[in-house]
Amino acid sequence: MIPVPKYPEGANLLRDKVVVVTAAAGTGIGSAVAQRSLEEGAKVVLSDWHERRLGEKLDELKGLGAVHAIPCDVTDEEQVQALIDGTTAHFGRVDVLINNAGLGGSKSIVDMTDEEWTRVLDVTLNGTFRATRAALRAFIAQGDGGAIVNNASVIGWRAQAEQAHYAAAKAGVMALTRSAAVDVAEHGIRVNAVAPSLAMHPFLAKVTTEELLAELTEREVSGRAAQPWEVANVMVFLASDYASYLTGEVISVSSQHA
Repeated sequence: MIPVPKYPEGANLLRDKVVVVTAAAGTGIGSAVAQRSLEEGAKVVLSDWHERRLGEKLDELKGLGAVHAIPCDVTDEEQVQALIDGTTAHFGRVDVLINNAGLGGSKSIVDMTDEEWTRVLDVTLNGTFRATRAALRAFIAQGDGGAIVNNASVIGWRAQAEQAHYAAAKAGVMALTRSAAVDVAEHGIRVNAVAPSLAMHPFLAKVTTEELLAELTEREVSGRAAQPWEVANVMVFLASDYASYLTGEVISVSSQHA
């Protein structure tokens, strides 16, 4: 097994940028990218539907820099618009949107209900669309570019049992990423995505069987899952000016066997 590398120090990759992160509470990729953004010099707006956990994450990150929290359910268009409006009201502008909100679950397609299918797509794909639309309108009004980074998944590329709804949603996020990038390229706005394979955090361990986690880990040539901050590092790069010529791309954050 390849060991976890040393946690990197910040290098001001996002200095003075205002970054909004959806689904930023808890212990997963969203909270990791919020922390990494602060460590890279950004002003950060945390967002999540779970207000208690959101408040706890805000308290945890306050010592790292300028951070604000706005509750938001990405299935509600008014709340999504209020998130972007609240960000510009608090920090004066918005430069980066990290679309991290997503919902999974395991169910064979033959047993899946319409409600189970629709719920996963509404959070994971439609929520990404709603937030992207609101942020793009703000970027265009500001007139000086902007960046969106979406959280997709390798499941958008490959098949996995009992994941039809999640796979369809994540493949949709990839297609949305490419199309949105073309729509707004003339405004100097970039839209990219990451596609992680396996990033380990307590919530994933809670909702996933040990057998499935072992199977997924075996697919990684590194012999281990990624840490959430390892995925967050790639998202920070895509949000930064170092990725100025990247748009419409989906970057695999994975050590899976070829």
